[in-house]
Amino acid sequence: MKTAIVTDSASYLAAADIEKYNIHVVPITVIFGQQTYLENVEITSKEFYERMRTAPELPTTTQVTFGQMQTMYDQLADEGYDNVISIHLSSGIMSFIPNLIAYLPNVTNIKVYPFDSKITAAGEAYMCLLAAKLVAAGKSPEYIIDQLEHLRDTTQVYFVVDNLSHLVRTGRLSNASGLVGNLLRIKPVLTFADGKIVAIEKERTMRRAYAAIKAKLAAAIEAADYPLRVTIENGNNPKLQAEWTADLTATFPDITIDEGEIGPVVGVHVGEGVMGLIWARDWDQWPIDQD
Repeated sequence: MKTAIVTDSASYLAAADIEKYNIHVVPITVIFGQQTYLENVEITSKEFYERMRTAPELPTTTQVTFGQMQTMYDQLADEGYDNVISIHLSSGIMSFIPNLIAYLPNVTNIKVYPFDSKITAAGEAYMCLLAAKLVAAGKSPEYIIDQLEHLRDTTQVYFVVDNLSHLVRTGRLSNASGLVGNLLRIKPVLTFADGKIVAIEKERTMRRAYAAIKAKLAAAIEAADYPLRVTIENGNNPKLQAEWTADLTATFPDITIDEGEIGPVVGVHVGEGVMGLIWARDWDQWPIDQD
């Protein structure tokens, strides 16, 4: 049995990892006015944030179409794949996963296993990379889905936006009511709860928000009885990302620390300047049952 891994562009996988692990990526569409762009195919993250600053209308997104998914699944079936593990961004951000599940009875030439990452960016990427690792080890789709659920349970994300107005505008902040009056005066620490973005703390500066997130990471490292992997995410904020990387590498020298980006589809909601940490059990040191 031959199994493929499919994801969407909101996983922001590095091109080298996509090629190395043979992961198939379907791009999500970003919309500026009447113009549409496939994320990281027709518009880069840098181009997106530059345009977002000056566009008369703020950008929006639209879901991956069933036509895109059917084309991908047909292609994989033609290449001899029997199964697809289809890992996608949180259903709390975009309703794609429930819509895909409803559509799947139309897919008859390949068996599709949909999986809701309940997150995005590096958290979603971790799941794709673990799935690819388990496929290479010859594991069944059912086993892989079970392991992805375990990885998802260990995944934590905390981030801080430079401007909360984008999350309020797009309706992606679940508990915005207590924050709206202080939009310009706070840097809220945000996380995902049941796949939805929620604010959990209010800080006055980015530095204080970072200190709060770093303390959460330290507590997670102390509590975990398995190796953690951390990704520092940025939305066109490379200078601050470099500062966070240097500090965390010095503070936690035994932890694998990667750098990632927040691209257009997520950037629509969180805006330019967003910073965050995502961590989980290290997919690259995942224990694999021996048959």
